[in-house]
Amino acid sequence: MKKFKEFNIPFVGLKQGKHEFDFTIDNAFFEDFDYTEFNSANIAITLVLNKKSSMLELDFKAKGTINVNCDLTNEPFDQPLKGKLYLIVKFGEEYNDENEEILILPHGEYEINVAQYIYEMLVLAVPAKKIHPGIKDGTLNSDILDKLEELQPKEKNIKNNDEDTDPRWDNLKKLLTDK
Repeated sequence: MKKFKEFNIPFVGLKQGKHEFDFTIDNAFFEDFDYTEFNSANIAITLVLNKKSSMLELDFKAKGTINVNCDLTNEPFDQPLKGKLYLIVKFGEEYNDENEEILILPHGEYEINVAQYIYEMLVLAVPAKKIHPGIKDGTLNSDILDKLEELQPKEKNIKNNDEDTDPRWDNLKKLLTDK
């Protein structure tokens, strides 16, 4: 975790109340996690730490853009990204992060590293299907789009269901209507 030293928040010296921390995330942050899905990233993170007598409340907010490849055309584009995460830090006998909303730190701890929580929040904020905005509004010209349009199945004439029924089923259909 030495490479994420700038994400350490020493909470022992802070007074009770709200404290704000700002982080700027770029592609190097994701590369440190061996995550290579983004071409580039420019994300601003605001963390509000509310220190109380027996616990900490961490409220993360992220806003920015990531450059990703479109799932349909593989064209790179800037995807706007927003994310939120709320985390409660309590103190106990031993470290426990099994619950995704509550983190338990041992009593002797004096700082918390938030890099993993920022990473998970950002990765989960990315839409499952990334579609270039030019596809939605029709302004993107791409060879792949032309090929997809060419290979798209054509609509066939739908025949009337009554004409093409198997006579063996007709008696069974009568059972549904005879009551």
